[in-house]
Amino acid sequence: MSLRERIRSGALLLVIPLTAFGHSESARSADYQVLYNFVGGLHDGAHPISTLLLRKGNLYGTTEYGGDSGLLGPGVVFRVALDGSETVLHIFNYSDGNGPQAGLTTDPITGKLYGSTTDGGAYGGGVLFRLEDDGAETVLHHFNPASDGNFPRGRLIHDSQGNFYGIASSLGGQNHGTIYRLAQDGSFKVLHTFVGSDGEDPAARLERDRAGNLYGTTFFGGANNSGTVFKLLPSGTLVTLHSFSGSDGARPIGRLLRDKAGNLYGTTLLGGAANQGVLFKLASDGTETVLHDFSGGADGAQPQADLMRIGGTLYGTTGSGGDSCDCGTVFKFTLDGRKTILHSFNGSDGANPYAGLIKGKNGVLYGTTANGGSAGDGVVFRVSSN
Repeated sequence: MSLRERIRSGALLLVIPLTAFGHSESARSADYQVLYNFVGGLHDGAHPISTLLLRKGNLYGTTEYGGDSGLLGPGVVFRVALDGSETVLHIFNYSDGNGPQAGLTTDPITGKLYGSTTDGGAYGGGVLFRLEDDGAETVLHHFNPASDGNFPRGRLIHDSQGNFYGIASSLGGQNHGTIYRLAQDGSFKVLHTFVGSDGEDPAARLERDRAGNLYGTTFFGGANNSGTVFKLLPSGTLVTLHSFSGSDGARPIGRLLRDKAGNLYGTTLLGGAANQGVLFKLASDGTETVLHDFSGGADGAQPQADLMRIGGTLYGTTGSGGDSCDCGTVFKFTLDGRKTILHSFNGSDGANPYAGLIKGKNGVLYGTTANGGSAGDGVVFRVSSN
């Protein structure tokens, strides 16, 4: 069973008393616009769940499904102009990848696009690929589940030398996932294999500091099997910074943000008083503070997307909750403790934003929803950050 299938299964839910903490404003009117409605099928994508990339004045991303006339399809790489016009750059065919869930990354040296797919390829474990501006794809690595891990997700990150770093969620060595590096010369190396006690099923994009340490989360594992926050040293030693217990959060799946003081910010899909997830801060000494406990109502529920920071404000999405159809929200949280809902989805304008937000010009944020819209296959949207 894939990680996302396990997320959707009721077996993951914990029984915790319902209590709400923190302050939240009710949803208010914000400048919101659907830029593009996905329709699936032969020449379009469906179910975008990855954070967009703003590049050369256009939005780039992937869809998990779509691209052929079948029920699901192998997924696509797309480009959406800021006027809302879409171009499908590449349609996967399984042999070159299938089911991309991660966003795209720009190579700092060549400017080309890099990404991953969760399965497909020579061994069925997914691939790492490079994409030219005209959509021509080169497969750089085929994941072998027996040695590399499989189900790679979480957007790739890079260092100044052009090396890429990422995670594979399961079946690496001890069957609990891996952290890997793809060097500029194309060589692939597993940097760490999880064994369960130190975490299991990493799912989020990594964060890297100037010393070369990598930070991330695991969905399962740790002292309480509720997930962990970890730090991988350049030496290859992995340090568990925090094991979630349920009451302080469980099942982290989004990217961590790190500030100049070394504090880490993130969300968990589940856990907290209402078992609807939390927004947390982890100090450099490992002390965790729950900044907001999602109630499952108007303030949203089950955040699983990457956080984004502008100054002293965090921006994110929740996959469900909100005012109307349990379709999710866009929120902002100031570090002095105030949470504001910028938009509650109603289905027709999108539903279930599993991806993070990116910043455009003049205070505009861009994102995607996995479902909803005119055809129910997801949307690309813009919303004001104010």
